[in-house]
Amino acid sequence: MDSFIPWIGGKKLLRKEIVNRFPENYTKYKYVEVFGGAAWVLFYKQESVLEIYNDINGELVNLFRCVKYHAEAVEKELEFVLNSREIFNEFKNQNTKYMTDIQRAARYLYLIKASYGAKVTTFGIKCRDISNMDAVYKIKDRLSKVAVENKSFTDIIKQYNKEDVLLYLDPPYHNTEKFYDTSDFIFNEDTHTQLSNMLKEFKGKFLLSYNDDTYIRELYKDFNIEEVSRSNNLSITNGRKNLFRELIIRNY
Repeated sequence: MDSFIPWIGGKKLLRKEIVNRFPENYTKYKYVEVFGGAAWVLFYKQESVLEIYNDINGELVNLFRCVKYHAEAVEKELEFVLNSREIFNEFKNQNTKYMTDIQRAARYLYLIKASYGAKVTTFGIKCRDISNMDAVYKIKDRLSKVAVENKSFTDIIKQYNKEDVLLYLDPPYHNTEKFYDTSDFIFNEDTHTQLSNMLKEFKGKFLLSYNDDTYIRELYKDFNIEEVSRSNNLSITNGRKNLFRELIIRNY
């Protein structure tokens, strides 16, 4: 199953490689996506005994919760909304303080769909059917048994630091942190090191995806590191897409 939204750093192109490296009996583990994003891996994998989606971005988490419980109401909010730069800028500049959760979810879904690269900051100038909710309703059913959390990676890892847990982690990539919306949580080299130290003490199993970077390789040198390549849609040479190298890191 595909996600219902695009997302910066989304794992649409790498999800098969990731799931293929999960433990053979991974559905018997409690599964936690620490940096949920668009949840491409969660929606692609088979259902586990318990599943937790987590992200630090409160607007994104609110969208997932409203899709889970109030998809029809979100659709109603977007029923007559057009895809235009003027509306996009109006939505982007709105004060969400006095909005309902459903109004906030519809606004954020619109900004994701209509923006360039799903960055929610710049209008995408593409013809998109903003009101098409087919994918949302498919996701609604899949989310029915998924717990949706809005915690920092430190809190969620501490909470599920148990032997019967499988973590999948897709943190902001090293030296690209500025492109991710981590709310007021600052991601930098100290944060990458903090994450590494927590995973060294993790009692269960984890799989981590990162950019292929000397700093990251050094942080995780004691673990199982594999290099994988995927096409880079944003980099083309002589009419061909260049390859982007990523790392899959495991403690098993």
